[in-house]
Amino acid sequence: MKRLLCTAAILFASPAFAEGDLKVYHWFEYMPQELVDKFESETNIDVTIDTYDSNESMLAALKAGKLGQYDVAVPADFMVGIMKADGMLDTFTPAEMTNLGNIDPKWVDVPFDPGRTSSIPYQWGSTSFSVNREVYQGDIGSLSTIFNPPSELQGKINVLDSQNEVLILGSLYLGIPQCSTDRTQLKALNDMLLAAKPYWASFGSDVSKDVLVSGDAAAGMIYNGFSAKARAEGAPVEYVYPKEGHVVWMDNVVLLKDAPNRENAIKFMNFLLVPENAAAVTNYAAYSSGVLGVDPFLDDAIKTSPENNPPAGIAPGVFAQACDQETQQLYDAIWTNLKK
Repeated sequence: MKRLLCTAAILFASPAFAEGDLKVYHWFEYMPQELVDKFESETNIDVTIDTYDSNESMLAALKAGKLGQYDVAVPADFMVGIMKADGMLDTFTPAEMTNLGNIDPKWVDVPFDPGRTSSIPYQWGSTSFSVNREVYQGDIGSLSTIFNPPSELQGKINVLDSQNEVLILGSLYLGIPQCSTDRTQLKALNDMLLAAKPYWASFGSDVSKDVLVSGDAAAGMIYNGFSAKARAEGAPVEYVYPKEGHVVWMDNVVLLKDAPNRENAIKFMNFLLVPENAAAVTNYAAYSSGVLGVDPFLDDAIKTSPENNPPAGIAPGVFAQACDQETQQLYDAIWTNLKK
């Protein structure tokens, strides 16, 4: 809700950023409106949320001039490290971030932000694929389901429009390490993806759930929370933890450099570290929280979902690595070639 400002306050206030504002740059369909309303009610701060559909598009937009327009963003783990290295993040102190002690210890001393001086955990989960089991009843335990699919699924697959995750899953399928500089391995990755592309119906991250629910896709790369939502909406889908491995990620709220409403950003980040509030995000998004004390507030459907409770003995998941600039250019070329 908007604050009513007296004439004197208006005269001396910044024309661009009112005292009671917060500008959030966020993923699509990732924040319950009820939680935004709760924050606005408790703080009298107006929240504006603009969205993006990949880490890469978020970074490009900030570099193209949006840095300084937003207070916080929500990048994945590897992207936090890239943004820190590029000088795009501000830092905070424990005295400011009074709820830092609510973070699960395993998510505190993380390599992308040791000791948590620029970020807090938001949600963590996995990226793999789901299959409509009414369309295909065969073995789905391998990434070959996406990259060399059975005839029943050919032409019915949605692939995430996310360079990072597509190339990691492709590398796992071929047994190639991330950030490889071996030209033979990179050529194999490029050739495999181009051979698989005719079997895919679409590229789309924000529609990855909807196309499974509508039946427009019978399989697709997807985030585990989106798969849980698709299943809850009636899609007969099974989320797969493939034998080659899967992507593990943690999204984080970061304090951006030159945040126009820095104090309000700190309030928002502290608010998200309250267990009840963190649980509200998990109940909505169907991922997992990095905050202690959320369990009493979680819905039973979240506690028991197969997407969040993988079977024993699965292949380990991998976090994305940030490649050096020269190596990244090679992967950029593979992605550009794939998207032609």
